[in-house]
This record gives sequence, structure tokens and C-alpha cells, in this order.
Amino acid sequence: MGAQLRVYKRRIRSVTATKKITKAMEMIAASRIVKAQRQVAASMPYATELTRAVTAVATGSTTKHPLTTEADAPARAAILLITSDRGLAGGYSANAIKAAERLTERLRGEGKEVVTYVIGRKGVAYYGFRERKIADSWTGFTDSPTYADAKRAAAPLIEAVTQETAEGGVDELHIVFTEFVSMMTQNPVDDRMLPLSLDTTKDGEGKGEILPLFDFEPSAEDVLDALLPRYVESRIYNALLQAAASEHAARRRAMKSATDNAGDLIKSLSRLANAARQAEITQEISEIVGGASALADATAGSDK
Repeated sequence: MGAQLRVYKRRIRSVTATKKITKAMEMIAASRIVKAQRQVAASMPYATELTRAVTAVATGSTTKHPLTTEADAPARAAILLITSDRGLAGGYSANAIKAAERLTERLRGEGKEVVTYVIGRKGVAYYGFRERKIADSWTGFTDSPTYADAKRAAAPLIEAVTQETAEGGVDELHIVFTEFVSMMTQNPVDDRMLPLSLDTTKDGEGKGEILPLFDFEPSAEDVLDALLPRYVESRIYNALLQAAASEHAARRRAMKSATDNAGDLIKSLSRLANAARQAEITQEISEIVGGASALADATAGSDK
């Protein structure tokens, strides 16, 4: 076997092994998407009703609260960025980071200081490589988040919202994550969690809705204090679930593309290997014919 043919065969074996890995990762991601979609659907009613309850309390009282009250001159804003812990998901994390960068530039253009919180190793690595400060970060659960993870991430954000800006608090709280639209479409979005807009809820639900009147016990402020952690936690949890579904869908698409490319490369290398083998066979035949011709000429000369 010629040296060129050995090179082609070695590359074919290597690409075939890679194709098996990418195919397995594609199947794993596809199996996880269904579970992630179910979790997203299951979390939506709670998040919607909680937002509706907060809106009802805020519109039914005159209490000033960080959950619903706009600062006269907002000076600091917090951004929670959700990326992935693992790669091989195409531009999933990069697109979320770009959305966070655009939001950061917009907020700074409005004269606000931006404080960044990051979920996911990809986001942490991005800011760490650029030596940019992160207020806090969390890793290790992006592909399968739980409510406990959301609660852990929400704690410092709630503390920052309830503090005065002079003491390290923030006036606004934004979240950047990848919204799951379909298996083929996942859009990075930025959404303001706090202060809550009272005229509409997410996706327009509740806009123009007539809310019932409530009596608050012990007071509207105490009710809002109790609802604030639940509201932030539920919003972060829903965003984590949507981001997880988007990550699995992006990884499935990326691995399918890698598998298809590996198949095309194997076909191309196989053609080259066949051409090299054919050239070797032709060369061997030529050498045999040449040797036989030379032997025949030598025999004919000796007979004379």
C-alpha cells in the first residue's frame, strides 16, 4: 500500500470516529429537548399568574416599592446573562453575549452604571478573558436547571434591588437569555424584570385587563415584600428553562451539521483513496508489462 493511500485511509478512520461521536451527541440533545420543552410549558402558568398578582397588588395600592416604582434618576442597572456551561452548540452562547453587550452599551448610553451577573462557564470565560469585572457568577447547571438554582442566583439580585444605590444597590434589573421559539429558531432576548411594568405582562398578557380589588393584610408593602423574591425567582427559573431548551436545540442542530459534514468528507476522502489505489494498480500493471517486455527482449537477444 502506498504512502498516499495510507494517509487517506487513516483520515477516513478518524473522520468516521468523529461522525459517530457527533451523531451520538445529536441524539442525546434531541432526547433532552422534549423534557426541556415540557418544563418550560409547566413553568409558564405559575410565572404568568404571579406576575398578574404582583400587578394587581401594585395597581391596587399607592405603596412605593422597588418591585414596581421607577427611580426618578436611575443610576445603576444590573444585567443577568445566561449562557451555557458546555460548547459544541453553534453560536448559542456567542449570540447571548452579543445581546448582553448591546444592552450594556444602551444602558451606558443612558448614563447608567452596569453591574453584570453571569450564569454559565462560557459567559464567565468571556468576561474573564477580557478582564472585565463580574459581580457574581454561577456554573454547572445550565443544561438541566432546577428551581433551587434559580433561587440561588436570585438571592444577590434581590439584595441589590432592595439596597440603596449608594450602598451598592441597583435601580433596574435586566435579564438576557435565549428564548426558545421552535426547534429551528432560538432568539437571544433582553427583558427588564424590575421595576415591573404595570400596563402589561410578558407577551402582552394582561394588557387592558380589569383586575379585581383587593384588601391587603397586613399591608400592601408587606405583600409586595413577600412577592418580590417569588417573582424574581420564577422569572429567572423560566428564563433558565427556555435557555436550556434553546441550548439543546442549538447543540442538536450543530451536531447534525457536523455529522453531515463528516459524511461528505468521508465520501470525498473515499474518492481520493480510490483514485490513489487505482493509480497504484495502474503503476503496478505498467511495471509488470514493462518488466515482461524487457525480459522478452533479453530472451530474444540471447537466442540470436
